[in-house]
Amino acid sequence: MIKNHKFIWLSFLGVLLISLLFDACVNNENRSNRIFGENGEEITVLQRIRQSGKLVGLVDYNSTNYFIYRGEPLGYQFELLKQFSEHLGVKLEIVTNNNLDESFLSLQKGEVDLIAIGLTKTKERSNVIAFSDPLDQTRQVLVQHKPDNWRKMATMDEIEGQLIRNPIQLAGKTIVIQKMTSFKNRLQNLSNEIGEPINIIEDENRGVEQLIAAVADGEIDYTISDEHIALVNKKYYPGIDVKTPVSFPQNIAWGIRIGEEDLRMELNSWLGGFKNTLIARLLYNKYFKNPRSVNIATSEYNSVGGGKISSYDEVVKEISGRYGLDWRLLSSIIYQESGFKQKAESWMGAYGLMQLMPATAEMFDLDSLSSPAEQIEAGVKFIQWLDKRIPEEITDKNERIKFVLAAYNVGLGHILDARRLAKKYDSDPNVWTNNVDTFLLQKSDPHFYRDSVVRYGYCRGSEPYNFVIEILDRYEHYSNLIKD
Repeated sequence: MIKNHKFIWLSFLGVLLISLLFDACVNNENRSNRIFGENGEEITVLQRIRQSGKLVGLVDYNSTNYFIYRGEPLGYQFELLKQFSEHLGVKLEIVTNNNLDESFLSLQKGEVDLIAIGLTKTKERSNVIAFSDPLDQTRQVLVQHKPDNWRKMATMDEIEGQLIRNPIQLAGKTIVIQKMTSFKNRLQNLSNEIGEPINIIEDENRGVEQLIAAVADGEIDYTISDEHIALVNKKYYPGIDVKTPVSFPQNIAWGIRIGEEDLRMELNSWLGGFKNTLIARLLYNKYFKNPRSVNIATSEYNSVGGGKISSYDEVVKEISGRYGLDWRLLSSIIYQESGFKQKAESWMGAYGLMQLMPATAEMFDLDSLSSPAEQIEAGVKFIQWLDKRIPEEITDKNERIKFVLAAYNVGLGHILDARRLAKKYDSDPNVWTNNVDTFLLQKSDPHFYRDSVVRYGYCRGSEPYNFVIEILDRYEHYSNLIKD
């Protein structure tokens, strides 16, 4: 009897120990997802966004949501995110991923603040993520290829007769869909409704637009897409048909981590006002109703199709390689300076792709007849010249390029002045962001530009300040979407 009591007691202790260990694991997991502020206090994602001055949004890259066209980052979801980040008064950082499984995991881990993909709201997904209020509504539609000789058919009835118009006709068909989408559940339900099997293949390597292209090319017979995406792609591929719905209208929304109510409420409040604005209507029309979208999507200067930034890509790559620069960074500088216009000229006399002032151009044997390659190489040589004159104490390469870019824009003297001011007022003279850049902005204030440590006087610091931000921001987009 005593032995039994001892056994029961030991069993109880074992269960208790396992329970405590499990609770500790859960608490550690919960703590790993918790966010703490500058003073160690626990804060929400929205508070962290505002404290850090940065919103991290995840988007998928395709010809509608996020892409580069002629050197400029564009896309419907990207531009919506920009509007929301401006509403919050913070910088936008973009993370790209076309794998929904990985995207949800990134959100749950806190690696991104929200998913801006236009997710179909489903009960199953609501167990994994929280949704914003609907951005819009859409239906799921079947994407199929028209008959090979459809252009020569005499009547529409001949074409219609060879297309699936009734979902019952999907019995026994093979449909390839993007992995982790809501399309799978819908097709499984449809299979149950019609009482016949539908062969569903999930493609983990291709997104919806790539699968639509595969239908257009005849590689696969069918795929499923949200209707608004399918209609855009139909402009590029007139040989596909997207008229057959396979679902009722469904809400599409952005995804937020479960429990982040502050961020969800702020986002919903903004959406409620924004959706009724002229900007919202213009954005929607720009990407979903604009007849020029076909030319944009099929251009060689579109990152999705052609993969080029400009007509100077090969020259930029060659010169960058010789001087140890990332060619995408150099491309961002050229876009900022001239918009890739070889004969661009500023009101101050700066000329060409790299917008060098006459005195600087003369240093590198450049004139108005110089070729694009000569202009670009002269600009790179000037960048190197500046880099050699930036103090060696600035050892962090990411900080150093900011000093070089600012000097490229406004001159080395003003940057050295801003460093001296930073040092005098107990900021870090070797860190650009929130240190030296702050004092460069102050050089338009007499209190600062008349300071005894200042040698080059007044400076309109907002121009180089924004110059650095815009070039590096664009470089980040190029790095996201353009192969090295």
